[in-house]
Amino acid sequence: MTGDVAARVASLDWAGIEASLEEHGVAVTAPLLDGRERSALRGLYAEDARFRSTVVMSHHGFGRGEYRYFDQPLPELVQELRERLYPRLAPVANRWAEQLRDEARFPARLGPFLARCRDAGQTRPTPLLLKYGAGDYNCLHQDLYGEVWFPLQAVFLLSEPGKDFSGGELVLTEQRPRAQSRPHVVPLEAGAAAIFPVRDRPRASVRGHSRVRMRHGVSELRSGSRFSLGIIFHDAR
Repeated sequence: MTGDVAARVASLDWAGIEASLEEHGVAVTAPLLDGRERSALRGLYAEDARFRSTVVMSHHGFGRGEYRYFDQPLPELVQELRERLYPRLAPVANRWAEQLRDEARFPARLGPFLARCRDAGQTRPTPLLLKYGAGDYNCLHQDLYGEVWFPLQAVFLLSEPGKDFSGGELVLTEQRPRAQSRPHVVPLEAGAAAIFPVRDRPRASVRGHSRVRMRHGVSELRSGSRFSLGIIFHDAR
């Protein structure tokens, strides 16, 4: 992998990503993180001082497995990914808000958006590492941490499917108006990211746009160990 994070993010097929988000509610990027970077991020999981909290999913009925929220300062690579992805997604977020007739609008850069979070009492960083072993899974959920939230998030796969683990697919469901939930299984390569809604997205209809409620989770691992990096753009209370 060559080039810095800004160049890698800029080189992605953003027209294709936006088209996939509009049509399917999820988009998958080309691999952005190389093996060295994935290994370094996985290694951070054992460094307690890096994190502000650890969640054991089974203690809360969230599934099985663990995740840890990074403390400030975020690791440089995590901070760069958060800062570089946000401005690419802000136009989509604003278009969706307009289509759904939501009042929120989002600034072009991450800094002013995080200032809005701070004004609402949301000061705790939300990027996180997730760790799953055989038999672990993550129940369907939404990552909302306060009244201010950004409509899109990203998750990077840090382990290699078929080699490090089996099973453990990213799963999304969408609840369309007056219809049963529709599932999506999202295959990911090591180092690639899935971009998807935090709560809901617009869907074109004969009357304009309807609101589709989204949830996401991870299916049960059959074997091995799976790590992922979640990039959430709003902070938490």
